[in-house]
Amino acid sequence: MKTVLITGAAGYIGSVLTNLVRDEGYKVIALDRLFFGRDKLPADCDNLKVVEGDIRFVEPGLFKNVAAVIDLAALSNDPAGELDPIKTYSINHLGRTRVAALAKAAGVSRYILPSSCSIYGFQDGMVDETSAVNPLTTYAKANYNVENDVLAMADDTFTVTVIRQATVYGASPRMRFDLAINGMVKGFLINGKIPILKDGNQWRPFVHVRDTSRAMCLLLKADRKLIQKQMFNIGSDEQNYQIFDLARRVAKSLNMEFQYEWYGDPDHRSYRVSFEKVKKLLGYTPEFNAEKGAQEVAEGMRNGILNPDDPTTITVQWYKKLLNEGVML
Repeated sequence: MKTVLITGAAGYIGSVLTNLVRDEGYKVIALDRLFFGRDKLPADCDNLKVVEGDIRFVEPGLFKNVAAVIDLAALSNDPAGELDPIKTYSINHLGRTRVAALAKAAGVSRYILPSSCSIYGFQDGMVDETSAVNPLTTYAKANYNVENDVLAMADDTFTVTVIRQATVYGASPRMRFDLAINGMVKGFLINGKIPILKDGNQWRPFVHVRDTSRAMCLLLKADRKLIQKQMFNIGSDEQNYQIFDLARRVAKSLNMEFQYEWYGDPDHRSYRVSFEKVKKLLGYTPEFNAEKGAQEVAEGMRNGILNPDDPTTITVQWYKKLLNEGVML
């Protein structure tokens, strides 16, 4: 049984990915600082070992006999990245560069870096993997820096692949209601109004948390010649939405009258993304769309599986609480 090391394994994406990778027949070493709780992952067993640790300081021995690394660990999203930009760079850029270097030195054969479409920033027209980038935030800039660093490490024995994920949505053991679709559903069910980040005209691509996790599982098994030193946008062309129109879709999917309220400052990010490369080269297509994802989140809230009052579901607020308690990010 091959072993996959997943960093950030107890996070929003990681807690979904960990179970999918195990279902694919791999053993998983789940590395995480567990800021959001150990309960986001199953108990240790024959094919899962949970390790509490920081990618900036983890010992090289952890990479022994590991076949692949999926390097998710990061301070997530743009607002959280601005809490302490130096820490964001130290974790999201330098920490993950360190993980890639340790993996290569230990003889790990495959390294996957989940990055973000947020590095496109503001763009007119459709962009693809060859387009110029325009990272506008610390989070996006750190992602772009680490992309360049890890791709430079690729060689005949070390396969490196970068994925730029669309904005993620859907239910997860480590739930987040600070993501657009999830937050819209929460606002609708709690307050009867969908919160919309001003001014609603901005474009954004979306992908379900299980679908982006499926893409990573696909990369674990893909022919290395197809993915070596490659970058893939992960999502689907059909899920490029303007935010105001997306809110209408969410309301319709829940069979509720469309009511909304504005929040925040005008969003300066706007980008439409092509996902043709991953579809053509790897045959990847998502299984979810925004409507199906919104219905899933609503059902989870209604049956008590997803708790909208859980303070850990708003990432930046939870980080602020940890900082106030003296926890070092």
